[in-house]
Amino acid sequence: MGTLDAAVERRLAGLDLPLAVALPGGRRFGPARAAVTLRLERLSSLVHLATGQVGRVGEDYVEGRLDIDGALRDIVAIAAQMIGEDPTQVDARAAPLVWWRELMRTVRSRRRHLPQADAHQVQFHYDVSDDFYALWLDPRRVYSCAYYREPSMRLAQAQEAKLDHICRKLMLREGERFLDIGAGWGGLLLWAAEHYGVRAHGITLSRHQHAHVNGLIEARGLRGRVSMQLLDYRELPEDEPFDKIASVGMFEHVGLAQLPQYFDKIHRLLRPGGLLMNHGITAGGTRNDRLGAGLGDFIDRYIFPGGELLHVSQVLRSMAEQGLEPLDVENLRPHYARTLWAWSDALEAQLDTARSIAGERVVRAFRLYLAGSAMCFEQGWIALFQMLASRPDGSPAGGPLRGAQSDYPFNRAYIYEPHP
Repeated sequence: MGTLDAAVERRLAGLDLPLAVALPGGRRFGPARAAVTLRLERLSSLVHLATGQVGRVGEDYVEGRLDIDGALRDIVAIAAQMIGEDPTQVDARAAPLVWWRELMRTVRSRRRHLPQADAHQVQFHYDVSDDFYALWLDPRRVYSCAYYREPSMRLAQAQEAKLDHICRKLMLREGERFLDIGAGWGGLLLWAAEHYGVRAHGITLSRHQHAHVNGLIEARGLRGRVSMQLLDYRELPEDEPFDKIASVGMFEHVGLAQLPQYFDKIHRLLRPGGLLMNHGITAGGTRNDRLGAGLGDFIDRYIFPGGELLHVSQVLRSMAEQGLEPLDVENLRPHYARTLWAWSDALEAQLDTARSIAGERVVRAFRLYLAGSAMCFEQGWIALFQMLASRPDGSPAGGPLRGAQSDYPFNRAYIYEPHP
């Protein structure tokens, strides 16, 4: 135990915030008064702490092998310092094995993203409980990065600003056919129909989301203008192309191996000259598909099974290889950190209700996931990009400028002009 004790003491000594560890039997590490205290039920958790496996410490918490006393912001600040080095970077000493790692990553990705597996993975996360998500999301249940256009905005305002930001970038016009791939609880779908007059169609693999959105469509009298299907993107018919397509928080579920197929499908669904908004979480490093220090394994087990992180450069390359021209790229990383803290604070304010709905284990997992993800965005270990692209129409004389070949004006001013 001497070596293990010494390793734990070194970990605690290097922290800016005081952390205490209480072991079974009354033994204790750290100061009597600490910002955060870990109360261990098993000594195996001490090994995870000593070796800096923050994800395994989180797993022990979810499974009830330890308890945590302290504010979540202090907990994740300590976790970030324990991790220390950027967990998104690949060890340079492993460079000769890069080709083998990439091959195995592709094989694993292809196996994990068959249609039936994707449906199960999406339902695992999104079908926990509509009531659970309603506790801490905004009233529209927009479950993606908000856009704090003004610093004083609250979460609900920032989510509406994000929906409008996307619609403006896509230049949505009345009567256009608009597709939302992975439409969630319908926030963007309904906003686009009600504020821009488009004919909106959404798809999801979540049964709960499908039922919820169809209920909203009926309640708001939008039948005939808005539709929502329980459907895999691979099964979408291509007989009538869409003018504009949005994919928000979706490609993280597609996987590296399926990304070319995904963008090829979008290319075939989009009319020549039409626009695509691809919005999602990206990796901070160029060669990793998950966070290190056990964080990625924790998210894969408890939150997003099958999720993969790709660097923005990989996504843009895959788009281009499938005939989609990248037009505008915007990094909203700090916006997602603020969004996640807003979700975390809302969940923390209603923990008893959350436990009665989803159970202790789910609540513990989401407490760590929301706060931990906010920390990862703040650290720059992950990012959030909006990537606007088009399917060129092949006509040098097309578009608002000679050679534009799409609806895009090749000028950002239109995004910020007052909406007519």
